[in-house]
Amino acid sequence: MSLALSGLKPSHLWKHFENILKIPHCSGCEKALGDYIVSQAKSLNLAFKKNEAGNVLVRKPGTAGHENGKTVILQGHLDMVCEKNSDVKHDFAKEPIEAEVGNGWVRAKGTTLGADNGIGVAASLAIMEDVSLVHGPLEFLFTVDEETGLNGARKIEPGFLKGNRLINLDSEEEGTFTIGCAGGAESEIAFPLKRKKSKLKRAYRLKISGLRGGHSGLDINQGRGNAIKLLARVLWPAGPQFRLELLRIEGGNKHNAIPREAWAELLLDPVKIRSFKTFLEKAGDKIKTEFGSVEKDFQYSLEEIERGKDDPLAVGSQKALIDFLFSCPHGVLRMHPEIAGLVETSTNLAIIRTAKAKAQIICSSRSSVGPAVEATRQMLQSLVELSGAKVKQPEGYPGWAPNLQSQLMATLKNVYQKTFSKEAHIVAIHAGLECGIIGEKFPGMDMISFGPTITHPHSPEEGVEIDSVENFWKLLTAALQELA
Repeated sequence: MSLALSGLKPSHLWKHFENILKIPHCSGCEKALGDYIVSQAKSLNLAFKKNEAGNVLVRKPGTAGHENGKTVILQGHLDMVCEKNSDVKHDFAKEPIEAEVGNGWVRAKGTTLGADNGIGVAASLAIMEDVSLVHGPLEFLFTVDEETGLNGARKIEPGFLKGNRLINLDSEEEGTFTIGCAGGAESEIAFPLKRKKSKLKRAYRLKISGLRGGHSGLDINQGRGNAIKLLARVLWPAGPQFRLELLRIEGGNKHNAIPREAWAELLLDPVKIRSFKTFLEKAGDKIKTEFGSVEKDFQYSLEEIERGKDDPLAVGSQKALIDFLFSCPHGVLRMHPEIAGLVETSTNLAIIRTAKAKAQIICSSRSSVGPAVEATRQMLQSLVELSGAKVKQPEGYPGWAPNLQSQLMATLKNVYQKTFSKEAHIVAIHAGLECGIIGEKFPGMDMISFGPTITHPHSPEEGVEIDSVENFWKLLTAALQELA
């Protein structure tokens, strides 16, 4: 084990996590990690299978005296959100994640760490090889492509699983059991663009950066800035005032992450550059006043760039695009009326990319109430149609309705109480978990989700608390023994 992670407990969990950090596994590129899982199963003489989608299932018999017990499924996903700060040079497809330890946490150097869901996967691998544990028959389900829309779980065939009790290892607060989650769906917007000739020769890049970003479900109620929205907020009054001519806008990288950075390339008469910089200073001060308590590293920059051959947007296209981005909803739309602190419905303006003749925009909407997702997407559709654009709205994923009579939950609550002499918290979350899809595919599946403490998933601030991983392991192994 490397110096960075040496000495951490349980050692075999951290050993596998370190190996996972060395294997590229961004969403859609999990084959190598799936092969690692299979190689571990082979080395342990455990039965396994892999379906066409790349999902891997490993089976481990019960320990002596528990061979005929009820099967428990341990489930996690192989992929990670690959995000990095713009000033960090890192190739996720080739280079390992560099982990570092500090103040009781493991983090990465300027990139996402992949503790979501690498710690859960590492825990399953450690249980696969640990012969000292007591447990009944186990199934280890490793799914692919969770972060882009729970796509691996969608492709689990009937009969793929034998068990009817499932522990999902993809929660992010130690001492908390998740028993329900939101459903969600995307809106994919194609915004037509027209361009014009221009006599302006000086090009500039206006960039919004330094924002915290984060998970578009779990962090949507934290009051963080959306870089695309803030950029549009600046451009909306500045366009007509300074006769800016827009070349392109880009922002955001993942549908399930709040955009941390966005930029616009534009043409501007150099005579107006001084007054435009003054305008930006005032606009930046207003943003700092509004978001300063949560976005302490917010910054904007304006730099001159080489004037390319691209023509700027026609006046009508430019106005329509900026109007849409400025007015497009983002954030919490409704809090749950019965569960304190739980977001019921939200939407995330996640990504924009501009090409010559169109802009591509993605919005991701969530709710624990199915009709609310539908209504939110209808609202977006209405706004898109008013803007003269088109929208595709592919099928979403279902939520997971809490089962307060769950026997699995009751057992886990008792195990937690015995292990830590305190009660666990029981919650539903405003994020998607594969339990929703798995529960729909396998009716009657009793499910619960828990994990160690992971903060700021889907952003380069991601970290996992070391002590919570050890507690997570204690709970998981004690639970398996109780369920044997």
